[in-house]
Parts: sequence; structure tokens; C-alpha cells
Amino acid sequence: MEEFSRLKRLPAYVFNITGELKAAARKRGEDIIDCGMGNPDRATPRHIVDKLIEAAQRTQTHRYSLSRGVPRLRKAICNWYKTRYDVDLDPESEAIMTIGSKEGIAHLCLAVLDDNDTVAVPNPSYPIHIFGPVIAGAKIQSIAMDGTDEETLLARLEDELPRMSPRPKLLILNFPANPTTQCVTLPFFERVVALCKELGIWLVHDLAYADLTFDGYKAPSVMQVPGAKDIAVEFFTLSKSYNMPGWRVGFMVGNKQLVSALTRIKSYFDYGTFTPIQVASIAALEGPQDCVKEITATYKARRDVLVPGLNGLGWPVAMPKATMFVWAKIPDQFAAMGSLEFSKKLLSDAKVAVSPGVGFGDRGDAYVRFSLIENEERMRQALRGIKAMFRAG
Repeated sequence: MEEFSRLKRLPAYVFNITGELKAAARKRGEDIIDCGMGNPDRATPRHIVDKLIEAAQRTQTHRYSLSRGVPRLRKAICNWYKTRYDVDLDPESEAIMTIGSKEGIAHLCLAVLDDNDTVAVPNPSYPIHIFGPVIAGAKIQSIAMDGTDEETLLARLEDELPRMSPRPKLLILNFPANPTTQCVTLPFFERVVALCKELGIWLVHDLAYADLTFDGYKAPSVMQVPGAKDIAVEFFTLSKSYNMPGWRVGFMVGNKQLVSALTRIKSYFDYGTFTPIQVASIAALEGPQDCVKEITATYKARRDVLVPGLNGLGWPVAMPKATMFVWAKIPDQFAAMGSLEFSKKLLSDAKVAVSPGVGFGDRGDAYVRFSLIENEERMRQALRGIKAMFRAG
């Protein structure tokens, strides 16, 4: 049989391994607490669903749409940035809708990268940040990010990027970070933008968890940096902030050249998201934002059960200031197992499904990621299962 060279560059998707084990356990009737995939468990807010229904009842919305998003949605995207960050964007040339941020990042990589290019990516990182460039044929330069504070990461970027050979074409960042939950401040972006300008590197920032912040922390946008649009674009998704993961709505804003590149390649791949979904997305971005606060409060309540509970069991875990995740270093007594085998043990012995850290890069192999997608009582049940596993050894 013929082998496909592009697919050979992709490793086994480790999340499929744990996902299949979880499915098999549930098929056997086992009650598995699912803290694996970052898949929001609550319903999309009612006013967004109502707008979808209303728009879907107009037959003219059933035709092909625009791959870059209808003009009214692109205007809503720019209004969102103006209201939230006081950033001015042109809806015609500096904003494009994507089918979730994952699709947008992958297609941007296909549009601007080839076999001669290199991309700098933190390790560990969300898989599409690594494999979007890989699928496009580019090579990856990893930047160690495990357990790294903001100043240390900045120093590492300022030391390593100028010395990388060949010089990376893109630097892909994601703050608040999935999976590590690391957060940064606006001065971080100011220095990174200056560095990328000096070195001639495009900056791609994934702001997926902009709204899921706790304890007074506010996530900055790279677009707040004066002149950032000269070299940077930023992605956002409605999946987490508005409980809309299955709707597949995201967008990219910023540099006109990169927006144009993504617009052009998407015109060959798709005819755009179903128009009623786009109309509903306008209602999400411009409608009442109380739902976002409620969603954030839900994740905070779950975090406030899980993290102190793990610490109480003797599993030291830091309290994340953002995202819907908890990034937990494997306890010392199980460290030699690695993240995949430890994830399997949690599933079989504690009945808790998590994501193995190695799925986010080799530097994640000492960690597992909990997603806060089970309610507080289920989190307590997970803690009881983990406690029993620890006692059994």
C-alpha cells in the first residue's frame, strides 16, 4: 500500500488512546469522571440559540455564505475588540471569520509556510500550534515552557530566537496557555512584538481563553501593543466564552497581509459557516455578556474544588489564574510512569479521565491536564477516586 508522506510526519494522536480506553470503560458500565477533552458541558446561552432559530427560519440564509464571514459579523468582531481592548480594526481588511480557531491556524500555516520554513513554538503547546506548521511542511523549533514564569520565558525568547538558524518565519504563542494555564501581562507582549519586529518574524497569538480568567487577572491582547498589526495576528474563538464548541466559530484579526493570505486560501477550501450560525455569533458578541461571567464563575467554582482537593491529597498543584484547565505535575511516586501510563492508571484505578501531557509535546510528559468540565460534586467524586488510588499505591 502507498504511504502518504504528509501523514507520516504526524505521530499517533495520544488523546485517541485515552479516549478509546474511556469509551471502553463506559461501555463496561463504569462511571468515568471525564476531565479529558476541553469540551464545555453546559448549554449555549438561550439568546444565542434563539437567534440561530430565528435566522434559520429565513430561507435566504440557507444558501452558500462567505468564507471570510458576513460583513455584519466582521463588524461585530471589530466592535468586540474596540469595546474590550480599545483597539481599532478594519472589518474589511483586518478581520476574518474562521471555523473555530483550530481551522484558522491550520489554514494560515498552509497559506504562508512551505518546506523551507521554520516555526518557533512553545513546548508544551496546544497540538495545532505544533502540527499546523508540520502539516504545512514546515519545521518546528521548540521553546521550553514547562514551569516557566513570564520573565524567564521572555529571557528565553530574547536569547533563543535571534540564534535560531534558519530564522523562524512565525512565532506562535497562546496566553492564557493551553495546557499549562500560564498567564502573561501586557509588557510581555510589548517586548515580544519589539523582538519579532527586530528579527522580521511574524507573530501569531491564540487568545482562546481571554474571558476565562480568575482572581482579578485580566488577559491582555497582543493587539493592544502599538504597532502590533505590523507583524501580528490574533485568534479568538466563541467555543469557551459562550459555550459554543460545536458551533465552530472563531476569528483572526490583525495584520492585513496575513488576513489577506488566510482569506485567499480559505476561498479555495470552504464557502463559509452556515449563515444563521454567523448571525447567532453576532448576538453572542454584541448581546448581554452576563452569560460570559456566569460561565467563568462555573469554571472557577470547579477549580476551587479540584485544586485544593488535590493538594489535600498530597498532590501539589498550582492554582491557575485562567483557562478551563488544571496542569498537574505527576506525583513523585508515579513520575517514572510518564503521562500516558499515569493517565491510564487514573482511568482504571480512580475512574478519572485526564489528558496525558505528552500529547502537548515531549516537555509535557511529566504532567497531566485536567479539564474543568464536570460539576463540583463530580469533582469531589474524582478526588475520592484519586485518594483511593493513592492509598492502594
